[in-house]
Amino acid sequence: MKQSDFVHLHSHTMYSLLDGACKIKDIAQRAAEWEMPAAAMTDHGNLFGAIEFYKEMQEVGVKPIIGCEVYCAIESRFSRKPARGIQSASNHLVLLAKDSVGYKNLIKLVSEGYLEGFYYSPRIDKELLREHAEGLVCLSACISGEIPHLIEREGIQAAKEAVSEYQEIFGDDFYLEIQRHGIDREARINPGLIKLNEEMGVRLVATNDSHFLREEDHEAHAALVAIQTGKTLEDPNRMCYPGGVYFKSSKEMYELFSDVPHALETTLEIAEKCNLEMAFGEYHAPEFPLPFSFNSADDYLSDLSRRGMERRCKVVTQEHEQRLEFELDIIKQTGYPGYFLILGDLVRFSSEAGIRASARGSAVSSLVAYALGITTVDPMEHGLYFERFLNPERISMPDIDLDIADRDREKLIEYVVEKYGRDNVCQIITFGTMGAKGVIRDVSRVLD
Repeated sequence: MKQSDFVHLHSHTMYSLLDGACKIKDIAQRAAEWEMPAAAMTDHGNLFGAIEFYKEMQEVGVKPIIGCEVYCAIESRFSRKPARGIQSASNHLVLLAKDSVGYKNLIKLVSEGYLEGFYYSPRIDKELLREHAEGLVCLSACISGEIPHLIEREGIQAAKEAVSEYQEIFGDDFYLEIQRHGIDREARINPGLIKLNEEMGVRLVATNDSHFLREEDHEAHAALVAIQTGKTLEDPNRMCYPGGVYFKSSKEMYELFSDVPHALETTLEIAEKCNLEMAFGEYHAPEFPLPFSFNSADDYLSDLSRRGMERRCKVVTQEHEQRLEFELDIIKQTGYPGYFLILGDLVRFSSEAGIRASARGSAVSSLVAYALGITTVDPMEHGLYFERFLNPERISMPDIDLDIADRDREKLIEYVVEKYGRDNVCQIITFGTMGAKGVIRDVSRVLD
């Protein structure tokens, strides 16, 4: 047996907020150190870490598998009550993207979970699974999954019916997930999973529900979970993970599952199925609608900029003319005329709607931005260099930040959604991190 004879397919990073304590870089380094051919990211209900995970894994030569441990509503995602005597309103399910189609479907499922199914957690349902199953591998999840619940509460026949339903949705890409962390419920449920494997032929896959990197991180992780739940470490009723939910080695996993080694071999089979390739450096800005009298965004931007310069500049000098030509040429070379038109139109709408929008940053060094009304400073008067904002050697796309009042934010979002279509507009998330001062306060509380 080699150390690379196992792949982690159920791993939580720090993006399982206040629940996962694994830094993505640390997971990548550990997987590479143990010569694992691949590793999966399956955070709770989100894909926040997908890009970072993909890049870090690629950097160390480990195949990244992008997944998510989703919450599947027991009845409908629109239902807002627990069902069938189960306290929770959802079951867990692990989904892994095989390819770009699967990744798009996973994004859709996760998004719909927040938009339509949110009830304590972002929930999907089997209706959505049927619509977006293509390109996905499905694992039955931990003891919080539907099939483990049925084995424990309703018996093996009810579990068989659920297995058949998942097989109908995912075909050969559905697997029974078995875990061993020393939990009493696992000891009761696992024989049922093995029986389903033997009697129905559905393949068994062994995973470890890793939430922290090393075994010795257990106490620190316990403090993190206590912070999340508002409990202290002395509270006997606090949520408590077993010590075994760390990123185990292949050797440790084979010792745990020596009676079902085929369940570990299945991890390699699944890893071979998952070959998602992400393309970076491509921009997908919406197309700005041009007036009928213009054939290209270049021409329209040039026309608007010249008219705007004549209107806004106190005196238009030869230097202004040369600078405008220079900027327009660079903007054309870099392929961003549409971006300037979109921003100029947004600022125009803001002005007409009585919304104050103020641009900041290096964009103030652009005469084109000033001519379009995006900025309020003539860069020629202040000796500002356009190259600080945009030049042909710049790798990343320039960005123009607009500061607006919170009360007006929704109006601008509604405008761009209406103009460019909901599929072409998204919002960017900001993650709050735990600063040293706050951590000391929170840890002191849970240790009280």
